[in-house]
Amino acid sequence: MEPVTLTTDRLLLRTVGPDDTDAVYEAVQDPDIQRWTTIPSPYLPEHALGFTEQLVPDGWAQASMFTFGVFLTGGELAGMLGLTMRSLGTAEVGYWAAKAHRGRGYVTEATLTACRWIFTAVGVDRVEWRAEVGNAASRAVAERAGFTIEGTLRSAINNKGVRRDCWVGSLLPSDLGLPSTAPYLPAPAR
Repeated sequence: MEPVTLTTDRLLLRTVGPDDTDAVYEAVQDPDIQRWTTIPSPYLPEHALGFTEQLVPDGWAQASMFTFGVFLTGGELAGMLGLTMRSLGTAEVGYWAAKAHRGRGYVTEATLTACRWIFTAVGVDRVEWRAEVGNAASRAVAERAGFTIEGTLRSAINNKGVRRDCWVGSLLPSDLGLPSTAPYLPAPAR
């Protein structure tokens, strides 16, 4: 699949490439991003280069991972968002916000925009969100974006060689007023 560009009134969501390597590297030096995400730590220049020149383009080419840089209209990198295909009709969202741009709703806005796109253009019927228990900022973004928090999974994330419990949530097309590609039959209420 060819990369797509998505826009909102405040943001440009586009793939990242070699010209973005330095901005990615600088943003990810933030200890909070390294602590709460599964990126390498320490994060070296070669990690950023591999991300922008290989991982991101390969993900788009194979339609396995759709990565968007979250840019302000002036061109500054405000965050990163990825939608990784996990199984038929299911993707997992992951994101981080650059330290200088936290608390402004950019990642929530980007998440909603990217989820609308994957529901309508790719035919996904469920987007999952997972974050290590304790990552309150990530959970707040997911909740503001409309994800239903479904519970805690034991030992479900491996972060830098340590198994950790994680929260899990989901967003369905119907949560955004969109149709699903397959019928959904929820469990009966008890």
